[in-house]
Amino acid sequence: MAGMHKPPLPTSFTRRDWGRAALAMALAPWSLSAQQALGAPDDAKRAVRWQNDPFALGVASGQPRADSVVLWTRLLVQEADAALNAQPLAVQCEVFADEALRQRVGQWTVMTDAQRGMSVHVEAKGLQPLRHYWYRFTCGSATSPVGRTRTTPVAPDKAALLRMALASCQHFEQGAFTAHRDIAQQDLDLVLFVGDYIYESSNPRYLVRAHQGGVPKTLEEYRARHAQYKGDADLRACHAAHPWVMTWDDHEVVNDYANDRDQNYTDPQVFLRRRAAAYQAYFEHMPLRLGPDAANPANMRIHDRMAWGQLADIWTLDNRQYRSYHACPDPLKGGGRVVMGCNELADTQRTLLGMDQERWLTQGLNTSQAAWKVVAQGTQMSSTGLATPMGRSAFTDGWDGYPMARERFLQNIVDAQLRDVLVLGGDVHMNVAAQLRVQPNDEKSPIVASELVTTSITSRGMSETLAAQIRSNNPDIAHLRPDERGYTLIQITPGGVQSAFKTTANPAQSGSVFATQAQFAVKRGVAGVVKN
Repeated sequence: MAGMHKPPLPTSFTRRDWGRAALAMALAPWSLSAQQALGAPDDAKRAVRWQNDPFALGVASGQPRADSVVLWTRLLVQEADAALNAQPLAVQCEVFADEALRQRVGQWTVMTDAQRGMSVHVEAKGLQPLRHYWYRFTCGSATSPVGRTRTTPVAPDKAALLRMALASCQHFEQGAFTAHRDIAQQDLDLVLFVGDYIYESSNPRYLVRAHQGGVPKTLEEYRARHAQYKGDADLRACHAAHPWVMTWDDHEVVNDYANDRDQNYTDPQVFLRRRAAAYQAYFEHMPLRLGPDAANPANMRIHDRMAWGQLADIWTLDNRQYRSYHACPDPLKGGGRVVMGCNELADTQRTLLGMDQERWLTQGLNTSQAAWKVVAQGTQMSSTGLATPMGRSAFTDGWDGYPMARERFLQNIVDAQLRDVLVLGGDVHMNVAAQLRVQPNDEKSPIVASELVTTSITSRGMSETLAAQIRSNNPDIAHLRPDERGYTLIQITPGGVQSAFKTTANPAQSGSVFATQAQFAVKRGVAGVVKN
């Protein structure tokens, strides 16, 4: 069949073969090619008899392309099956062209083991563009739930429509993941998740349900935190319903970290070990391609570019790993804070993305032939500063803390005469629609791009008092509401962008119903958001 890929199976698979397989995985524990090269005979697969469901964390797909998509699962080895952790396990992945699972178009057998957290990543190739596929995994006596995914249009295709949900900030303890249930029921091409997939921290004031264990610092602890989140039925349903395009923010590691520095000014070598554990656990639990950096978990690349035919190019950026340290830090506690009169903010060498990623983004934007240039990143780009007797305030963890980097990004839009640039973000736990200018809030500075920021899935927002101050001090902001939880529906066509902030009351409850808080549009060729 078209797209079928069956690695040759050895006629006999001895203990020595298993040893060689384990050695190969130990030497290259994140190598997808090594996984797919290792076959397993049918009798080895039949030999695994599970007492508990190893697919309790569900299935997921991500990073779609015109001819491929990444398919994911992770075997959850519970106490009754604990002995299986000591050996490599063969997992079969099947892809079908129909929901009834009668038209199989691809089959892969891969290996996994405890060194990679029993995670499975399959890059399913040989698919057709712009169509749905269904997939499942099997391991021994167990079969996973069925997931549905979708490929992108081919590059020359003048696609007429892209439908996606924008989401971020899902603190397990602060509400139910009902938004994911709602997203799963929508007719979408993909989910765009822009950070804070897990939270390492707790806040007893807003506790709705509890994390298991303390603050994670080791690989096993981060794995356990991810597994608890994936245990949520609504989150699993959303992953199974749509392919995801993803990036991270800070809470996947620790709040407000910048490069190799955390809030406690921990020795960088110590912190980098923690960051490596967090990054590895993240990749183990997400439908992401395992690139050349994957063998070094301390430095994993997540920024990426995806084309939706000629309709849109989408960049997903990394705001954490390469950034300059926070400006004017508190000597006793690192991380972001509100500052006034901080001269360091004017330093042109400071960067939120790292200079290499900045250049990569600039080159990509300047050469893109897509109708829409969509820049998806972790936070709000428009300014939220307040006028004070000591000067305008700036929160140093966001783009206000890196104003020269923001200016470089927006000035390039002007210099390169780019049109139809849409910036998407999360992090701030509020819905925001805003105009982007090289000089924020200055009517003499033309609007050059449009911004939409989604509220949180569950994480609590700021007070209305502070929100009102931000609105009154920042005329570029057309809409800002922190009181509700949810996600944002975005529809892109050649003629424009339509968005709807879908929300429910705080905190999100298991029976929550989502309504439209506000709708905004961006017209092709005209920078700036307009309320519908």
